[in-house]
Amino acid sequence: MTSKSYTSTILVDKPAHVAFNAIQNFRGWWSQEIEGSTDKPGKTFFYHYKDVHLCKIKLTEVQTNKKLVYLVTDNEFNFTKDKTEWINTKLIFELQPEDSKTKIVFTHEGLVPEYECYAVCNDAWTSYIQGSLKDFIETGTGKPNGKEGGLNAELVEKWGLPDK
Repeated sequence: MTSKSYTSTILVDKPAHVAFNAIQNFRGWWSQEIEGSTDKPGKTFFYHYKDVHLCKIKLTEVQTNKKLVYLVTDNEFNFTKDKTEWINTKLIFELQPEDSKTKIVFTHEGLVPEYECYAVCNDAWTSYIQGSLKDFIETGTGKPNGKEGGLNAELVEKWGLPDK
């Protein structure tokens, strides 16, 4: 039996186009510590939370107002034996209108219970999707990680930041 990837579903009181645009604005609901474009197909952005989690994520598929797929191309955790657990996993957002609302199904394809980071990532994603993203879509104000005072020069060099 294959393990199921992490999934979270929300119903927001906004039309699909509003939800779609908000999802692409990762700075508004996930983290203000993002370098690069989060809404341009083929572009990669860099996310980090202190030295705890760093990753590069590329927007690989866009179906306007219906679906967004992001591929994790590089990853490093400081709290797992396998620092690269997220590499080649996908962040998938599927949107479906329901009356005047929009159902959003978020799947982190490849993030499975066997991963050492699963418990932490499960809690984090649930908080970001059920709380911050939902609030960001409905009110325009999410609860992203705040700025940490700029990127550490060593991290910039190590991770080779994407073009803005």
